[in-house]
Amino acid sequence: MTDAKHPSELARETLRQLAMRREPPTPDNYRALYHEIAGTAAIEAFPERALKNLAAGLPKTTPEQLRFGRQFEAAASEGSWDSLKAALTDLLARGAAAPPNWSGLIRDLVSQHEARHAGITTAKKREALDHVLAASGTPEVLFGRLQSLVRNWSQGTPADATAAEGAARGEEAADAKSVVAARQPNAELQELVASLLDNTLGVMLADAPDLAGEAGGLAADIRAAASTEQIGACAGRLKKLGYRLQFVAEDKTELRGALVHLLQLIVENIGELVVDDQWLQGQVSLVRDLLGQPLDLRRLDDVERRLKDLIYKQSALKKSLTDAQAQLKDMLATFVDRLAGFAATTGDYHDRIGACAERISNASDIGQLSDVLQVVMQETRAVQFAAQRSRDELIEMRDRVRQAEREVVRLQEELAHASEMVRTDALTGALNRKGMDEAIEREVARARRKNSPLSVALLDIDNFKKLNDTHGHEAGDQALVHLAQVVRETLRPTDTLARYGGEEFVIVLADTRLDDGVQAMVRVQRELTRKFFLHRNEKMLITFSCGVAELGPAESPADGVKRADQAMYLAKRAGKNRVVAA
Repeated sequence: MTDAKHPSELARETLRQLAMRREPPTPDNYRALYHEIAGTAAIEAFPERALKNLAAGLPKTTPEQLRFGRQFEAAASEGSWDSLKAALTDLLARGAAAPPNWSGLIRDLVSQHEARHAGITTAKKREALDHVLAASGTPEVLFGRLQSLVRNWSQGTPADATAAEGAARGEEAADAKSVVAARQPNAELQELVASLLDNTLGVMLADAPDLAGEAGGLAADIRAAASTEQIGACAGRLKKLGYRLQFVAEDKTELRGALVHLLQLIVENIGELVVDDQWLQGQVSLVRDLLGQPLDLRRLDDVERRLKDLIYKQSALKKSLTDAQAQLKDMLATFVDRLAGFAATTGDYHDRIGACAERISNASDIGQLSDVLQVVMQETRAVQFAAQRSRDELIEMRDRVRQAEREVVRLQEELAHASEMVRTDALTGALNRKGMDEAIEREVARARRKNSPLSVALLDIDNFKKLNDTHGHEAGDQALVHLAQVVRETLRPTDTLARYGGEEFVIVLADTRLDDGVQAMVRVQRELTRKFFLHRNEKMLITFSCGVAELGPAESPADGVKRADQAMYLAKRAGKNRVVAA
């Protein structure tokens, strides 16, 4: 015996000993030698599959066979040798019991048939005997029923005879039901499994035609199965198909994860490249938030709709901004042209004045000076007119430039505002998760600068799923809008409301201690009971469970929201419509 204790060392030693002993490496030899080296007892594996196949092939035409078949199959499913032994022992005990006393029974039957009994005629006796003989399928059943019939005749009451006959008929019906249940498969279950293979897997396996075809063929065979053996064969094929589908599902999960990761990289890169374009940052933030959470169709539809609206609005604003910038450029170019023209006019004026000065220096009489003075006055008036015109044009251009600059600033602010709308929930007008994170970070920074308290509350509408299921999603959406409106009207303008997800909301309570935060949320609950929610002129009372937490000096906002969430669940378990302090 070796000192090796690790299974890998035991396996290596077992193979070495098999080679040294020149024994064939069969499973039995390997198992026996392995346990001999390990010093443990060899326990043979329970042959569950073989015993189940054996149980499926057992006859089940009589109640005794049905009873034994059920015991045998249950013992095989449990993997219990003791249960299997008990079933076999019971079967042998019944088979080894004393044979029925047919001679004595027939003698008593003839005697009671010929005897006279009050209220029981010979015709009724014959009818009862015919029924028992026709209804009893096995000798054991016939013997018991004849004993009951003889016993009832001997008691001499017609009611008992009728009861015996009814009992016989009841036993007959029970046996018939057992045999039918054993022989006929569950048609409803077969149809459900076949529909699952046809409808559900057929759609999911659109890109795997071989598996889709196999699922369709298996569905047809399951519907056509009429015996236990056929159903067993279909069960084996279904199990193999399940293994293959597991691999397909794993591949699709990995493919989806890889695509999401690739999209995240692209979005992160775009976010780095357009850091100065605030109007595009909103779209990048929205897609980044979407990829950071579990995907579902409703969330994708909501994000797609909001992105479409945002892209349409930003496209129109972007065009207007581009036109305004182009107009500004044109005005600046005209301004430069005007300056250049004015400079050229001034240069010509200087040249002409210089020529006039030279003529003055060369003049010999007053008449020549008068002509030169006339030229100087004309040139000066022309320059003055040109300067006045340029001044008026420049003033007009300056006003147009200022107007264009204001338009550019306005359009840029609208673009930035449109991008900021991505941070709000389109339904309720409250901040979304992105906007909440930014708001709570600002409030935490402000609270720590001023050394002031800050509390967060997380509320969840009670029985919201029931409201949706009973009155529809439209009523649920209107209830969310109503709640958000009541919260905004009840709390202070400095408090921030954000939709945390689904029917959950987070309220950031600035400059608020824990007790004051609890009182503020209780005030909101009272307002909700006073301001009923109306849906199709029907009053509905909306309640919520809430948890409130005050942030610690070094606590992160996420930890504070988590504590508020835990307190909210305590409020739910305590009976709902409560506010619990964390």
